[in-house]
Amino acid sequence: MSLSATAAPVVRATLPVVGAHLDRITERFYARMFAARPELLRDLFNRGNQASGDQRRALAGSIAAWAGLLLADAPAADPRAVVGRIAHKHASLGITSEQYKIVHEHLFAAIGEVLGDAVTPEVAAAWDEVYWSMADALIAAEADLYRAAGTAEGAVWRPMRVTGRVRETADVVSFTLSPSDGTPAGPFLPGQYVSVQVEAADGARQIRQYSLISAPGRAEWQISVKRVRPDDGPAGEVSAILHDAVLPGDEITVSAPFGDLVLPDGDGPLLLASAGIGITPTLSMLLALARERSGRRVIVVHGDRGPDTHAHRAHQEACAAELPGASLHVWYEEPGASGALRGYPDLASLDLPDGVTALLCGPLPFLRSAKAALLAKGVPAERIAYEVFGPDLWRGGN
Repeated sequence: MSLSATAAPVVRATLPVVGAHLDRITERFYARMFAARPELLRDLFNRGNQASGDQRRALAGSIAAWAGLLLADAPAADPRAVVGRIAHKHASLGITSEQYKIVHEHLFAAIGEVLGDAVTPEVAAAWDEVYWSMADALIAAEADLYRAAGTAEGAVWRPMRVTGRVRETADVVSFTLSPSDGTPAGPFLPGQYVSVQVEAADGARQIRQYSLISAPGRAEWQISVKRVRPDDGPAGEVSAILHDAVLPGDEITVSAPFGDLVLPDGDGPLLLASAGIGITPTLSMLLALARERSGRRVIVVHGDRGPDTHAHRAHQEACAAELPGASLHVWYEEPGASGALRGYPDLASLDLPDGVTALLCGPLPFLRSAKAALLAKGVPAERIAYEVFGPDLWRGGN
């Protein structure tokens, strides 16, 4: 996958200028698009990420990274693989190929507004090629995901009834979900997530993603929701509704499962490292391993503020204890009498086996420090995978 001989030198020459203005371009893009199509902000885009600017920065980073890969003589990664995480997120939202035309219209209008006369027909054509190469890769990847899920393009939603609710910690509640039509919830891969859509006070249909924490094969699904605390803005509006208003017997709208951080096949050694609510995808993996009585070597790492904030602590300990090849390492900022280590997870201190595959989930500072420690210990980058909740502001392959 590469740019044409005509477009490549133009993109190479203009990338520094476009890159320097990407934040302004994406800011103007979203403002234009939402003015023309307000239903997209109301019912599709995460209003919290828009308010914080995280979505704008993630889009800018993705465009720059894609252009850089297309220009590289020997790309460090297959460009199609770079869009994998984005494609899973888009599929979980029910994004369709037609919506890429809407994005194109407003993105290129924003580029023209920000860069003015610098956007000659030649420059516009070259960057049009960049956009559609990325869009076509995403459309193809999303089509594959929809086929694998057995759904038509964008048709990922169904009503599910809340059949159980458990408070795990002061800030985390788990919900058990069953399809409203009485059918089984369906299969998923350990580590995957679903999107949950709820109606906000102003009638908007806001969407957030939550990892499935049950083991695959059960008739019901289970998710855990951490309350996001900014009460003066939209960042925590969905978690607040789920915590405060959704009870057993209520119905919510849930997507098919997606996500590319999944339990690898085979019998190779694993490192499952998490922090905070990042425990959820790794817990699903642990449950699956315990269910099949796996003999794999599994190093489980978790970091949290303290034992009272460690959601699913007992479940994690029990699963690790069931696996003959597992070891559990826990760090708390305030361990008290828990027996955990004090401080932040220190992956550099671990004895990791050759050939280990590391699966990480947690806040960005944790992901950065964990990957740096693993690379320093000689774990190849291609054996380090991660999930980040929210827009991917960290290019994990770098």
